[in-house]
Amino acid sequence: MSARNRELFGLIPAALLVTAGFAAVFIQRSDVLSNVSLTYGAIFLALCLAGHIFIRMTLPHADPYMFPLVALLASFGIVMVYRINSTNAREQAQWFVLGLVLFAVTIIAFRDYRKLERYRYTIVAVSLGLLLLPRLPGIGYQANGAYLGVRIPGLFVFQPTEFSKIGLVIFLASYLRDTRQVMVIGARRILGITLPPLKYFGPVVVIWGFAMVVLVLLHDIGSSLMFYGALLSILYVATGRLSFVVVGLIAFAAGAWYLGTHIPHIDSRVQAWLHPFNNTLYHEVGGSFQLANSLFAQAAGGLFGQGFGEAALTFPGSHPPAYLLPAPQTDMIYAVITDELGLFGATAVLITYLLFVARGLKTAVLARDSFSTLLATGLSSVFALQVFVIVGGVTRVIPLTGVTLPFISYGGSSIVANFVLLALLLLVSDRARRPA
Repeated sequence: MSARNRELFGLIPAALLVTAGFAAVFIQRSDVLSNVSLTYGAIFLALCLAGHIFIRMTLPHADPYMFPLVALLASFGIVMVYRINSTNAREQAQWFVLGLVLFAVTIIAFRDYRKLERYRYTIVAVSLGLLLLPRLPGIGYQANGAYLGVRIPGLFVFQPTEFSKIGLVIFLASYLRDTRQVMVIGARRILGITLPPLKYFGPVVVIWGFAMVVLVLLHDIGSSLMFYGALLSILYVATGRLSFVVVGLIAFAAGAWYLGTHIPHIDSRVQAWLHPFNNTLYHEVGGSFQLANSLFAQAAGGLFGQGFGEAALTFPGSHPPAYLLPAPQTDMIYAVITDELGLFGATAVLITYLLFVARGLKTAVLARDSFSTLLATGLSSVFALQVFVIVGGVTRVIPLTGVTLPFISYGGSSIVANFVLLALLLLVSDRARRPA
């Protein structure tokens, strides 16, 4: 079977998941099996088929599994969001369509994606400018202590960090492609640690330091961790020096300790992480209420879950509804999945993410030039780290931060930006798999 036919058959499970998911929601809510679920499944399949036909026409040699995996995650996300809030699910479906449109636009506009190297400084300047937008008066807005996005009155709301991550990865891949050899050749060993020459590594430190400062000002530490991890992964692949990563981890640990002890918002997150069941923290504004209840929800799910639609999300009898699990459609959606589908269902979601990341890293291995390898590595790493940050926070592996679960959490910026990320990975994959 050809690669494109494998991709086509891979879309069938996503459409079946939408159909079965909506049927389960209708049965749970009104004990009636409606044919509307079949309609939703057919519409979703038609959209995915349109994306498949476009890929078949423009990128015939691209990886055949990435798009079906994304379709599977997106279909599951729409069903989960609909189970929580039907209005949000309709908006999610609209953003899915917009994401597909920008997916196609990205492939057409950057068919030769290597041209992005010429504009790396423009790209990084725009990316850093986007990071500053949430702090601008009048358009920036704050939620749960963090400056998360930009609100254009009467039009839309978006999170610029979702798009900045792609721009910063493009810059790092382009810059390190040119300087990776001189960083190794001109490196010095101090106390057994290899340090790259500041002349070539300096611009990366300055620009990344500026990005970190901006993210600290935004109090969006989840995105900061995601970007910093992507930097280290690209740096390691570019130079092959583990010592560079070790130095980076030491610097990160020192910075995390300083921020955690000097910035009240971050310190409160750390305290909630360390003592989620402390009675004072549990009832404190911005305390451990959200994290503790997410742990209770996951424990209630057990191995096989309580059943789809059976998780208790609000306090019984509260009018208007008071959420027992705050932000269940965004930050806490993984806890809802574990509660209703159990550890087995949550593991299936994580395996789907791992498969997508594995295909991205395989694309990096197959790439024929350094820029393509570093670009695919960076995009795959930032995607994987985004999943780790939110799942790790909900499961109390790391302090809880407010990033979205890609393609599943409610949020238009996340879906659209990750469709652009998918388009870039498929562009690299098509070039790498094309016959010489």
